[in-house]
Amino acid sequence: MQNYKSDFLNILESRGYIHQCSDAAALDSKLKDGPITAYIGFDCTAPSLHVGSLLPIMMLYWLQQTGSKPIVLMGGGTTRIGDPSGKDSARQILTDEIIETNKAGIRQVFAKFLTFGDGKSDAIMTDNADWLMDINYVDFLRQVGRHFSINRMLTFDSVKLRLEREQPLSFLEFNYMILQAYDFAELSQKLGCTLQMGGSDQWGNIVNGIDLGRRLYNAELFGLTAPLLTTSSGAKMGKTADGAVWLNAEQLTPYDYWQYWRNTEDADVGRFLKLFTTLPLDEIARLEALEGAEINEAKKTLAYEATKLLHGEAAAAKANETARSTFEEGAISENLPSFPVSKSDLEAGLPIIQAITLSGLAASNGEARRHIKGNAIKLNDQRVADDSVKITGDDFNKDGVAKLSFGKKRHILLTL
Repeated sequence: MQNYKSDFLNILESRGYIHQCSDAAALDSKLKDGPITAYIGFDCTAPSLHVGSLLPIMMLYWLQQTGSKPIVLMGGGTTRIGDPSGKDSARQILTDEIIETNKAGIRQVFAKFLTFGDGKSDAIMTDNADWLMDINYVDFLRQVGRHFSINRMLTFDSVKLRLEREQPLSFLEFNYMILQAYDFAELSQKLGCTLQMGGSDQWGNIVNGIDLGRRLYNAELFGLTAPLLTTSSGAKMGKTADGAVWLNAEQLTPYDYWQYWRNTEDADVGRFLKLFTTLPLDEIARLEALEGAEINEAKKTLAYEATKLLHGEAAAAKANETARSTFEEGAISENLPSFPVSKSDLEAGLPIIQAITLSGLAASNGEARRHIKGNAIKLNDQRVADDSVKITGDDFNKDGVAKLSFGKKRHILLTL
């Protein structure tokens, strides 16, 4: 482990955030001399960010905690192009209205981690649409495009890997790295930004920005990337069999978010505590050393601390209590996700297959049948052995509630 002079790089190194750095010694020296301004960009491709974006958000968090100034860059302009990094096909072209809706959705998460305002280290949120949408194409080619070598661009992973897989890369997408590089150069001039951070798949784009800033403005710029995370079993962070792990409560309840972290694989607990909580490293070392059944206490701590950061202490405590009453006491907790059922649906009996699919425990009728065949479905804690079962009014308690379960961890309350 490298020893840095600056608090920021020391924290990032000790907690596992650093994958690449363009000039670590010079950046460390600059940070040691005083605060800097750094940014990370977020394209507006969905109405919420997911857990895969949490690592860069935490990097901005630690940047501010150590006295420097974070910039959150909304990709209102670059979203109209689409980042080819790590993709086998072009992103769907979104309408301006959808981009604006998505932008409004993802903005809200940052206030949970950063302090915005006019102070020296207060975060700034800006949008690259402010300078990209008014570009004169011919002037842009003359002033910026002439600094980019096609030969060099073809060597970057975002382009090279797509071509090696013999997947088409449109000229539209090919321009993305030029626009991102231009973002960095513009932010260096407008806001004094000297550092761009991101995932390791952004390294080529970041390096281009460093080079463009030097060529256009003789600016000394830096790049730093974090590793693209997978679980110890190789699964990509932010994705589950049930879909993306969204950060907005409208897309994923705090309880389901808590459950995502509670289900962390044993081998990942220590690493995720360092990356996704603010617990001291000595406490993390203690939790990481737990073995056998005790590792579950570390997972609960991870779930609580991660949920507290995103949704607040009250939501984290509520999720803790819901899990405790559901799993340890076997009770039906009113805080579990619910799905309404009308009495008319129950008159002829609601097919169990339909209930499983509509409530979100399965994506299709075929998947629901496989769950039943695998003995994974329970109704009111009784295993469902036949996919022809129908739910009737007799299955609901006096409060008008029935519990439908998939495995040990996922439960839905059917409510009249």
